[in-house]
Amino acid sequence: MRLRHPGGQTMHLSYCTNVHAAEDFAGILAQLDTYAVPIRDRLGADVLGLGLWLAAPVAAGLAADVAGRQRLRRELDARGLEVVMLNGFPYQAFQAPVVKHAVYQPDWTTAQRLSYTLDLARVLNDLLPAAAARGSISTLPLAWREPWDAARADACRHHLDELARTLALFDREIRVGFEPEPGCVIETTAQAARLLAGVDTTRLGVCLDLAHLACAWEEPRDALRNLAGAGLPIVKVQVSAALASADPRADAAVLGEYVEPRFLHQTRGPGGLSTDDLDEALAVPGGRDQPWRVHYHVPLHAPPVPPLQTTVGVLAEALALLAGGPEPLCDHYEVETYTWNVLPPTSRPGSPAELASGIASELFFARAQLTALGLTAQQGVTP
Repeated sequence: MRLRHPGGQTMHLSYCTNVHAAEDFAGILAQLDTYAVPIRDRLGADVLGLGLWLAAPVAAGLAADVAGRQRLRRELDARGLEVVMLNGFPYQAFQAPVVKHAVYQPDWTTAQRLSYTLDLARVLNDLLPAAAARGSISTLPLAWREPWDAARADACRHHLDELARTLALFDREIRVGFEPEPGCVIETTAQAARLLAGVDTTRLGVCLDLAHLACAWEEPRDALRNLAGAGLPIVKVQVSAALASADPRADAAVLGEYVEPRFLHQTRGPGGLSTDDLDEALAVPGGRDQPWRVHYHVPLHAPPVPPLQTTVGVLAEALALLAGGPEPLCDHYEVETYTWNVLPPTSRPGSPAELASGIASELFFARAQLTALGLTAQQGVTP
């Protein structure tokens, strides 16, 4: 969806398709009809934005096939859909039965990660609507924190320099945002400022995931100050909320309902608790004596299993700072709740139609947050 900021800028709001398992061209077209079109209809939007996720094999195929890219663009246009942002964090198999640490491979120490990201850029270059000012691609925050040494840091920097050099050759402006995430080399905005110092900021910046921000117990105003001080642009904002517990000791049983085998759910507390998964946090002696925030993206509009909470308050505070001023700090916003299919059974959609309805409700919520800041929906938009 396109929104107009009071300052005149066009703002893009999309939903990320990494919640769907399709990893080939036919599957991608099918998910457009199964999910994206019904979501657009529910929202009453002229055009629905997709934060498209393309697994590495299909991205490589499309990058080498001009006709394939043109066909994908026609298929999107015919359905009232547009793509100005891609999610390039998961490489492939993101909805496999077990993902966990595999989502961080290959990382930015490897040529494979560079090749994948440039394939995505070639695809996005041809999918961007003529009216879009730029495109964005989100990616992982360099690597998982272990192992990490000077040699790996040098390899990352070499690949980032090559990424920026190649992006400058495209005829459309495409930027890549590195997404701070708990447990990674870049977990906080302060680490982003330090480890991305010296990159080409005309092409490279940060993807700010608001659930990750909350899990790191960062205050939005301080986080934005960190990035501004380093001159790092916010390339994309992921409008997401994390699971939260004010009293993990009392909430232990219901927190256990969120333990599941597919994704990591890094858990953090303000008193120093730091684990790589929720089941590990539940096993830490004395770990329940402080509030928890859990890297578990939960639906924006719906409360979790009581008495658990979410970090929607952090989300609202951050959006006010990002989009509520005289000039927006970012123009790309993506709802990224990829965990719908691993929610506790009572909260999990039972059919594709229910999942489409849930995603539409999240987009209603996100749009309402932004319009409350003075943004307005653009009418009569064509792809």
